[in-house]
Amino acid sequence: MSEPLKKTRSQWIDSLKSRTFFWCLLAGSFLIRFPFFFRDYIDRDESTFILMGQAWVDGHLPYTMLWDVKPPLTFLFYAVSIFLFGKSLFVIRLLGTLLVAFTSFFSYKICLGISTKRAAVFCGFACVFLQSMFGSIQGVMSEHILMCFFMAALYALSRKTNALNLLAAGVLLGISLMVKINIAFSVLLVGCFLLWWFYKCYGMAGAFKNMLLLSGPAFLIVLLTVLPYYLSGQQSLWWDSVILAPLAYTEGGRNTLPVLTGFAAAILIVLFWAIRTKHLDIKRPEIGILIAALLGILFSFIKGGRINSHYLIMLYPVFLILLCAATAPFLESLQKKSFRIIVLISLLIPMESYLEYIQVGRNYSKYNTPYNGEGYRVPEYILEKNIDTENILFLGYHIGYWMLDLYPPVKTATHPSNICKSEMFPYYNPERNTAMEEIRYIMEEIRPATLVTRTSRLVFDKKLVEENAYINKRIEQDYTLEAKVEKASIYIRKRQ
Repeated sequence: MSEPLKKTRSQWIDSLKSRTFFWCLLAGSFLIRFPFFFRDYIDRDESTFILMGQAWVDGHLPYTMLWDVKPPLTFLFYAVSIFLFGKSLFVIRLLGTLLVAFTSFFSYKICLGISTKRAAVFCGFACVFLQSMFGSIQGVMSEHILMCFFMAALYALSRKTNALNLLAAGVLLGISLMVKINIAFSVLLVGCFLLWWFYKCYGMAGAFKNMLLLSGPAFLIVLLTVLPYYLSGQQSLWWDSVILAPLAYTEGGRNTLPVLTGFAAAILIVLFWAIRTKHLDIKRPEIGILIAALLGILFSFIKGGRINSHYLIMLYPVFLILLCAATAPFLESLQKKSFRIIVLISLLIPMESYLEYIQVGRNYSKYNTPYNGEGYRVPEYILEKNIDTENILFLGYHIGYWMLDLYPPVKTATHPSNICKSEMFPYYNPERNTAMEEIRYIMEEIRPATLVTRTSRLVFDKKLVEENAYINKRIEQDYTLEAKVEKASIYIRKRQ
């Protein structure tokens, strides 16, 4: 009895069309991420990117009015959303859902080209899960944007080598670089592998031609991002913000190297096992491309000295393709009972989403709106009480600037944590050299009339003892607590 059932299930997977599977991935991505469409902020980086995008829509090139350490095409995603659809977190996160679905689909297609259909299906659904859960990644992060274009590039490279695929891959790799610059390590290693492969297959002339087709469009995309700055005489600002500041940021890594090295070692052990047992055929160029991309991503983690939930978005698709391809024999041998257990586990995994659905329901019953969080409630309170917004500083929930149609008072406050990242000051804030100088300038010269912080939370990283002690003292001396709105504290400057 089990054998016919097994065949029926296998036949269903084998007959699954790519278009149908994309809609399955989109549906899964939407159901997992939908309740988070209504939350004010999920990760502070997303709020920062939204502010940068809004400034671009208002006519200010990235890094001129506001500043953050990402290439310009990250902010273009948000700017396009705001320009076309207005100020809507719902739309931004809906577009993020599409990014996740497309990234998962390209991962599925690449896996399908090197392994079985069942392994590819597992890979696609696993990508949806891991790009949407476990950490603050339910919003739209730069890594979501990056991996959509990067995986599309790898898919183009995994297909037949011809001019069209190489040109498309070049454009996509150029976009990837201008979304997140630390993917450069992967792009470089993939390029080195392809140079060797093209030379092996086509000789020197063929390798030169193919690499020109691949690299030419990538360089063109990079140059196009420089063009607006060149035309306005600000090309040095592009260089400082896109190239030099990220390099300085990597030197300021705050995680321990042993943890990162151990993490990378675990990944490499799995990879070594798959190659040693011949579960991965390294003679295939697609495998070589994926391994080169994976090694570049791991190196970027170690070089940057940081790793967190949204950084891992870069790792998941590439690693999952290799892992699912390596474990294809096991996946093919799954019996009905094992398959049901996997389905059950898959239904239990999105617990964060189930809890968020409950939160949306509670918020609707309390406020008559599904939109929730301090990023909504604090601006509503400020407007209702006619509190001064001319000079306001959000040290927490800084999506509030967007809700109030405001900009941060200084560039460093575009992302509150940037106030204390003095390693990047020389490239956009040369007037002050240290975090303490910047904080004193804000509190003693800018003198915000209204201050918003996270209740019962340190303003800055716990390691920044002096900076936290100073700002807490200034708040105590110069401000009066106006109200606590959910988990936010609103302070009003005392009259002096």
